[in-house]
Amino acid sequence: MSGRMMKYPYTLTAKIAMFPWKHHMGKSWIYKYYVIGVVATLPVYAWLNDKINSPGNIKKYEDQMAKEAALLHEH
Repeated sequence: MSGRMMKYPYTLTAKIAMFPWKHHMGKSWIYKYYVIGVVATLPVYAWLNDKINSPGNIKKYEDQMAKEAALLHEH
């Protein structure tokens, strides 16, 4: 490696590395609101994950799947 910059970044990694992230984060509204949206919805998704993966809910799901499997094999 010579340490020189490429005239044109051919690989995806080089394109990502040469992208002007600081400029786009500072000037574009979409990046700002994307970060705000992700941070704002993170607690909701964490709460949903806790409710969906609770031991009581997993047991209820397993019982339902066992009941459906029994009905499927019952001819």
